[in-house]
Amino acid sequence: MKRLILPACAAALLTALPAAAQVGTPALPRDLPPIPASAAQPYPGVIRHHVDATDTERKIIRVRQTIPVAQAGPMVLLYPKYLPGNHAPTGPIQLVAGVQVGAGGQRVEWVRDPLDPYAFHIEVPAGVSEIEVSFDYLSQVSTSQWRVMMTPEMLNLQFEKLMLYPAGYQHDGIMVQTTVRLPDGWNYGVALDTEAFSGGEAVFAPISVEMLADSPMFAGTHYRVFDLDPNGRTPVNMHVMADEASELDAVEERLAPFRNLVVQADRLYGVRPFDRYEFLVAATSRLGGVGLEHHRSSENTVSADFFSSWDTASYGNRELLPHEYAHSWNGKFRRPADQLTPDLNTPVQNSLLWMYEGQTQYWGAVLAARSEIVPQDQALANLAWTAAFYDAQRGREWRALQDTVNQNLLGYRSSTPWATWSRTGGDYYREALLMWLDADTLIREATRDRRSLDDFARAFFGIEDGVWEARPYTFDDVVTALNGVHPHDWAGFLRARLDAVGPEAAAPLDGIERGGYRLVFVEAPDAAYRRVQPQWGRDFLFSLGFTLSASNSITNVLWDSPAFEAGLTQGWDIVAVNDTAATPERLRDAVTAGKDGGPIRLIVRNGDRFRTVEIPYAGGLRYPALERIAGTRDRLGDILTPRRR
Repeated sequence: MKRLILPACAAALLTALPAAAQVGTPALPRDLPPIPASAAQPYPGVIRHHVDATDTERKIIRVRQTIPVAQAGPMVLLYPKYLPGNHAPTGPIQLVAGVQVGAGGQRVEWVRDPLDPYAFHIEVPAGVSEIEVSFDYLSQVSTSQWRVMMTPEMLNLQFEKLMLYPAGYQHDGIMVQTTVRLPDGWNYGVALDTEAFSGGEAVFAPISVEMLADSPMFAGTHYRVFDLDPNGRTPVNMHVMADEASELDAVEERLAPFRNLVVQADRLYGVRPFDRYEFLVAATSRLGGVGLEHHRSSENTVSADFFSSWDTASYGNRELLPHEYAHSWNGKFRRPADQLTPDLNTPVQNSLLWMYEGQTQYWGAVLAARSEIVPQDQALANLAWTAAFYDAQRGREWRALQDTVNQNLLGYRSSTPWATWSRTGGDYYREALLMWLDADTLIREATRDRRSLDDFARAFFGIEDGVWEARPYTFDDVVTALNGVHPHDWAGFLRARLDAVGPEAAAPLDGIERGGYRLVFVEAPDAAYRRVQPQWGRDFLFSLGFTLSASNSITNVLWDSPAFEAGLTQGWDIVAVNDTAATPERLRDAVTAGKDGGPIRLIVRNGDRFRTVEIPYAGGLRYPALERIAGTRDRLGDILTPRRR
């Protein structure tokens, strides 16, 4: 670390400051005390919290809070910064407006902390027992900035965006009673206990700030709820909101695989770490997309015709609910120790996201197949694409998988024109899935298929039934549990794959061959691959090295691919292929013809610029597939087959 040398005047000023320095500058109206650290003590009283969500046209949510206070003097109110499941400081403080504080009928002025804009300093007047806080949450009116949370037909309330809470207390010790006013005739799904619902106003039982932030609501005018575990030991429901009422009519006949999901999760984990579970599902093209885990619920948006067009529903939509459901066990009940913070404003650390998200990605894919939400051949096709992508990715030359867990902290969901070189947060999901497949097949092979990663899941996650208080885990806990299933150098196994970096570092593909398959490339993808990759006809990633949009614009270029060497980048439009107007079909034909020799000639355009580019490529079309290895056990088939017990 470079030593900081201060000017003499600055050094003298620092030495003159008192030990308990106040925060402030001469520009502020008053000195501000430090923000108090969270203490493990209950907050005195219950915060009354009212949310008015009726302004769906202007998409403004109005919040009122009555916060008990025990004494006069300095107080700090915090707006949540580190939101559950985001793994980053994403609290949208910029969308909060109209903040007002009152006490005893008098206005109380606040001052924002100059170092932490999520903190509001106030002075509680003497002789009052509570303060009134109000603000407007200006949710997005279009998708041009961020996701839309309100439409005329439905809304998604995320309560961590709709509250201020007192600093100095852990969030599990601050109790809140929430009331929500909905548009007339609407109904809702939420993992809160309803005390009353009348005239569009729902009153919920008091709950901690921690769990309120983890209990979102979906509401809408076109709404139905479906029991996924009739007569089960704990309720598991699916609440469906839709743009059109007719979409709800198709849900009933699609429930069987989702009921199978509940059964297969029970057979995998052995316990349910919740007293209830609510799938919140919006079939919509108008509400912003979301897939977000919570301990007793999940937020899920799918295509507007997801249920009515089930046979053509996308792989991603189908796999979403299994993934988020698996998070109740991994990420919520068993939680990385460095994610278990005392409040919503303490920074999280993401060192174990390859476990939190990566193993959940694995179990989400497995449960989707075992429950038959996803056909097995499509699960294999998706695995083939994932394996091929990470085998081709060059970013591992400079950046290890372990470092990708920091991606959200570097820039939440940030994009890059060279994703295969810079690496992204998606890697600790999908590349980690390959690592966990590697571990599963290693255990199966070493134990002659008597044990598997299923045994790890039962031992690691299946420890307490009906408990929804988080249980932390560390790297050593994961290693110990793996050794309990099959003794092996698991610490070395994980570190070798997590820390692999450099020109010789390879993707973790051993699980494919141990599973009884090999990764191959074919010129014509089969029906399962076409279903999983519906844009396959515009995908030249594994041949020329790029993908195309519907308008023939280059959307991604593989680092060090033939297209990269030819100087192509994202944003260029392909105008002509071998002097003929460009279409994906003509480009595919040109790639096939190029096997006989001669470059593929493209005319490309970017704004007013035109270029002619020749790509000397003779490898033909290449689409990934998994090919059975004769004489081997089909372990991938075993993994994806529904469990009988």
